Amino acid sequence: MRNRSDGRNFTLRNLMSKSLLQRYPKHIEVPLLLLVSFAMLLVALSMPLMKVEKMVFWKNEYSVIAGVHGLWGQGQYVLAVILFFFSVVFPIFKLAVLAFVWFIPLAEGKRKTVLHWLGILGKWSMLDVFVVAILIVLVKLGPLAKVEPQRGLYWFAAAILFSMITSMYVDSLAGKGD
Repeated sequence: MRNRSDGRNFTLRNLMSKSLLQRYPKHIEVPLLLLVSFAMLLVALSMPLMKVEKMVFWKNEYSVIAGVHGLWGQGQYVLAVILFFFSVVFPIFKLAVLAFVWFIPLAEGKRKTVLHWLGILGKWSMLDVFVVAILIVLVKLGPLAKVEPQRGLYWFAAAILFSMITSMYVDSLAGKGD
């Protein structure tokens, strides 16, 4: 162990840290899992999550983006920001961090810290699916409205589950060591 001029200690091993890609070059499934998770998320965000029918005359389909836009337009800024963060920003951020951990060389301690925090935050990744489910139940309680889940809800849930599986897989590979 040597001292740097700024007083921090470091080891030669930390300087020569490898990316997970370098440690596991034959695991081509990880970049594929990341790519498929991201593609599924983009598809899910563009598809309608639910169709709302009030009486017989009014029908409308809502995607995540349309829901955020509608909430913002109605002045429900806090709900719009929460929905946008948990449904759009966090899933994309999570996949970006997983790609970073896979492709970029990091010291073991730093990689473990990043994956630990990603695991903690990942526990919230199904919150948005839960919120949509609650919305469907609440609107169904109204006697004049009918809400039907659409294929986007299933795509969204599948994309989130797929990213969770990818995260667990990368975490397990990172924990194996060299």
